[in-house]
Amino acid sequence: MEKMEKNTDHASVTPNKAVMEVLSPENCDAVILDNGRTINNFIDNKIKELDSLDNEPFYVANLDSVFERHHRWLTNLPRVKPFYAVKCNNTPAVIQMLRTLDTGFDCASKGEIQMALSLGVTPDKIIYAHTTKPGFHIKYACAHGVDLMTFDNEAELLKISQCHAKAKLILRIIVDDSKSLIRLSSKFGARLDTVEKLLERAKELGLEVIGVSFHVGSGCTDSLVFKQAISDARHVFDLANLLGFQMTLLDIGGGFSGREDFQVKIEEFSEVINGALDKFFPPESGVQIIAEPGRYYVESAFTLVVNIIAKRVDMDHPDGEENSSNKMVYYINDGVYGSLNCLINDPAHTSVTPYLHKAVDSSKQRYWSVIWGPTCDSLDKIIENYWIPELEVGDWLLIDNMGAYSVSITTTFNGFEKAHIYPVVTAETWHALNLSHTNGIINE
Repeated sequence: MEKMEKNTDHASVTPNKAVMEVLSPENCDAVILDNGRTINNFIDNKIKELDSLDNEPFYVANLDSVFERHHRWLTNLPRVKPFYAVKCNNTPAVIQMLRTLDTGFDCASKGEIQMALSLGVTPDKIIYAHTTKPGFHIKYACAHGVDLMTFDNEAELLKISQCHAKAKLILRIIVDDSKSLIRLSSKFGARLDTVEKLLERAKELGLEVIGVSFHVGSGCTDSLVFKQAISDARHVFDLANLLGFQMTLLDIGGGFSGREDFQVKIEEFSEVINGALDKFFPPESGVQIIAEPGRYYVESAFTLVVNIIAKRVDMDHPDGEENSSNKMVYYINDGVYGSLNCLINDPAHTSVTPYLHKAVDSSKQRYWSVIWGPTCDSLDKIIENYWIPELEVGDWLLIDNMGAYSVSITTTFNGFEKAHIYPVVTAETWHALNLSHTNGIINE
């Protein structure tokens, strides 16, 4: 493999050594798949390589999937500019891809803002979308030109007035999130009956409120909640306009799944959202519409590849059936304290379906199996009551749909290392985007 010469275009936005480290080749490598090579070819080759080394777990990040998702978004929601939720997956190659696609970025802390800036994102493409921010994080945003930020309470207004008086504020309101797998309204958002008082307080403090935001919850299962939420936002716009604010931005949040097997797809959401926007915020209103998708872009783009490090055969039987087969117990080198933390931390992703890397004869006998993670904690269980052919120590398993809220909240509990991430992109997509200026690119 030949490493391309690095470009130093990012130097103007990397103020210190710590930021430069974010752009290290180890973090930003992407593999270009040319000459007809596929992701499966890459996985095969990487497994062969690791079989002779340390058998560590790894991700393959399909940047073509991110690219395709973006064009699907533009097709279905042409009026809504996506601001990718960095919290969902902060892999530098993903940020760089989306920056090239001209998305904005939803950041929730100083660290996320710093990372986005270090990867070439300009301050005007960032919304500081957290309603309860540490004061020094607000000062950092101010010092680096990030003006757009959310609030939902009076104490936050006072803090912003002291730390970033010129900020452009977005009032986050509570909307119906009862149809989502993860509800957020118990923690964030202002009730509609408190909105007028908050707007009046902002005016007293001389702060500029320019818009409204909401979030219907993560993993939304009913597209119709967006219609009522957009209607509620229109009500707040009207109140703010009466108080003299120049309201120019609506943020419709997230809630969009990235899985093809999810019950509601982007096409159904877009039909409801586009209709509600045309009714309450028609194009002639001049209001800019943005959203904060996270899962949508990355959930199905990442595949986790893990190795079976141990095996045990138990003689007990499921459901007391003495004539049934033995129970197979396997241990893999990643678990709920690592990449599979979603199983305990993400109500929208509570199960996985590992499958063997190598082909298996469909007629091969299947055994009642349990798969554990590598740590010493009995909470670290991946799947049970799983009927699969017998596996061996050293076999590799693949787990799809691992891009959302996995890499960004992985720990190193018990000293197990985090899974390495290998971003890959086809030569066709790479050249179409003219991404050759990005740091640390590798040709395979």
